[in-house]
Amino acid sequence: MPQAEHQPVLLDAALAGLGVRADGVYVDATFGRGGHSRGVLAQLGEQGRLIAFDQDPDAEAHAQPLVDSDARFSFVRSSFAELGERIAALGLTGRVDGVLFDLGVSSPQFDVAERGFSFRHAGPLDMRMNPDAGQPLSTWLHAASHGEIASVIKRYGEEPMAGRIAGAIVDAREAGPIQDTGRLAAIVAAAIPARVAAGKRIHPATRTFQAFRMYINDEIGALERGLESAFDVLAPGGRLVVISFHSLEDRRVKRFIRAQARPAPPPVPMVPAAEPALSEIGKPVRADAAELAANARARSAILRVAERTAAPKVTA
Repeated sequence: MPQAEHQPVLLDAALAGLGVRADGVYVDATFGRGGHSRGVLAQLGEQGRLIAFDQDPDAEAHAQPLVDSDARFSFVRSSFAELGERIAALGLTGRVDGVLFDLGVSSPQFDVAERGFSFRHAGPLDMRMNPDAGQPLSTWLHAASHGEIASVIKRYGEEPMAGRIAGAIVDAREAGPIQDTGRLAAIVAAAIPARVAAGKRIHPATRTFQAFRMYINDEIGALERGLESAFDVLAPGGRLVVISFHSLEDRRVKRFIRAQARPAPPPVPMVPAAEPALSEIGKPVRADAAELAANARARSAILRVAERTAAPKVTA
């Protein structure tokens, strides 16, 4: 099946949030198909530098032409959870002028049936963003208990029918391992009562597939480590820009920014509180009507921006 042309979400807002300087050093923590990276490169001068991260081998293949053609650009095949140590190895800790995260799964990843991300395309039940690490979803589903499956669906999918769906999966696997997306989608859909599914704008399996993907890839844990690393590598005045597509992700981002945007408590009474380590920049940004008309994926996107100060990190 031909892949849809990739359209980077909130590109203009992301570039504005980064405030790209011609001679700056920037990190695209989620290269994907390179839409945001190309936008940054278009604003960099000859002395600028962009380091892109992605754990997906397909993203690495799409990045290679840029690596070959643009000396300002380099690519690291790694999860952004390892951003801090990889940037430290380059000697750039505390010298980065902006870090951009575009979270979730890219449209091309959904369109490749073999990756198993979407119930709309029949394929093996994998869902790993890095197919060279971890276990495919089919392996985990074969061994997980009812309670474990229900917990994942409830926590990451916020699915009220989590218990019923988990029970249906456990019952169905007795007839044989669940190894393809079509079978799993059918099991989930059948487990949700018609009166509950009626009138819903989304497929009954949407929340469950999302939950399993987030769990298999430890997306929330990776995000938390990535945010901490981004803070550590930023120079004073550097910008953190995050595009989220899910309320669980956005809550983590908002919580992190606001924790660092509070003045640090004074070391002794009667001493003024220290300057906060981050400063929130503007209000959260969502796609306008024109972008929504051109790119439906932008519907749930929300972008937040914060700027690093010279103050130390606030610790709990």
